[in-house]
Amino acid sequence: MYWLVVQELQDEEQEPRPAAKEATSTPKDAKPKRKGPELQNFERRNWLIHLHYVRKEFDKCKTLIREQLSETNGMCEYAVYVQALILRQEGRIQESLEAFQTCTLLNPKNTDNLKQVSRSLFLLARHKAAIDVYNEAARMNESDWEISHNKGVCYIYLKDLEKAKTCLKEAISFNRNDLSFIMLGKVYLMEGDVHVAIDVFKRAVEYSPENPEILTTLGLLYMQIGQYQKAFDNLGNAMTYDPSYVKAILAVGSMMQQHGDFDVALTKYRVAAHETPESPPLWNNIGMCFFGKKKYVAAISCLKRANYLAPFDWKILYNLGLVHLTMQQYASSFHFISAAINLKPKMGQLFMLLAVALTHLDDPDNAKLAYEQAVALEQRDPLVNLNYAMFLYKQGDRKAAAKQFSIFEQKHKAQGQAEVDSEVVEVSAKLGPALQVGEALVWQNQPSQQQKLEKPQKQQPIVSNEQKPDSLAATDMAGHKQLPPLAGQPSQPPLPSTSDNALPYDDIDQF
Repeated sequence: MYWLVVQELQDEEQEPRPAAKEATSTPKDAKPKRKGPELQNFERRNWLIHLHYVRKEFDKCKTLIREQLSETNGMCEYAVYVQALILRQEGRIQESLEAFQTCTLLNPKNTDNLKQVSRSLFLLARHKAAIDVYNEAARMNESDWEISHNKGVCYIYLKDLEKAKTCLKEAISFNRNDLSFIMLGKVYLMEGDVHVAIDVFKRAVEYSPENPEILTTLGLLYMQIGQYQKAFDNLGNAMTYDPSYVKAILAVGSMMQQHGDFDVALTKYRVAAHETPESPPLWNNIGMCFFGKKKYVAAISCLKRANYLAPFDWKILYNLGLVHLTMQQYASSFHFISAAINLKPKMGQLFMLLAVALTHLDDPDNAKLAYEQAVALEQRDPLVNLNYAMFLYKQGDRKAAAKQFSIFEQKHKAQGQAEVDSEVVEVSAKLGPALQVGEALVWQNQPSQQQKLEKPQKQQPIVSNEQKPDSLAATDMAGHKQLPPLAGQPSQPPLPSTSDNALPYDDIDQF
């Protein structure tokens, strides 16, 4: 053993040592070091996905998203986010909501994900749930005006107008955005406070003096309260900044039409027709301009086109019935007025016109029922009672006619110095003595007065300038109230446009 160990040590000593040059091996000859596992880049295709999405090339975008999610096992937040946006645009709201919830799980601290979840809940009409998610997002970002604004819109749908005003005012304090001013003004209009709404829009004009929508809305509100000079100034400013803005053009045209300047109104409407050739309110107004110029065939043609474009608009049907009644086409008038009543069953003037048509169709029983319904629904218009008294007098019921005539006089006195058509004054002056004295000779020799009282001769236009609240205006020779220029069909007011989390609010029937 000893020998073997010594022999081995000797052998080791006898082995030649390598040269110094050989001892330092070159990197080429060295063994490669073991590298760590490569980390997968989840975001490497985000730029390409974004490019196809903004180009609206959704098919290519969805193909890239599938490949990206397959490579990353569904962990790419941006790919899931864009996929949810595409699903929403395709109308698959529930699937979009689930995708946005997945984004929230991947990145729970991103407020944009929470806002998109809230928007999807809003589109599903789950407004309370949307508000809860917005509250959670507000805790992460307390000064985000979009969150406060959209919460206000949700409260509008829940009919909680006080909280809606609070949220919208908070949004304005964070950022004086036009959309928040518009929605706040509409909340006051829903409450019927027109003057406060005007103040809100005046503040909005101070911060956005070149916004044609705000200027047009303010002008229409001035029209509603009768300040036509201020209305014309604001509408003129709106057309100065945007000469092709259809809402302002229709509003100015309706003002001209309301004052009987039909040629100028038609000139304005010609400009609007170039921008929106398929607008039902536009063709309705054009038809009523021709009606005012006593071109009844052209009026019916335009109104028929408007009715084709909007078959469920009761105002167009009302005007069609009015024109046919003027042309003594009582069966056609009955047809259109009946259709309008089906859409607007609580309007007394419609039942009065229906009674006039039935009277001329020799159906006094149903005409009397229509008059009774008109009197029950209309508590302010004295001409309904005047026409009913006229009808009862012709039917020989003098006692009931005298009662209706006394109600007419009471309502007429209550209206004060309101402008009344000269023919209405003339007919009432003849009917009163006839009922009190009992002399029917005044009416026996003048049957045309019945037709003049009941047959409409002129009508104010119905305009949709998209912002002004609906109302009724002064009377005309027909013995019924006219419908004034109306701007009560606002398009959905957009909400924040800085990102895709704006909540629409459709208030067509309310303003």
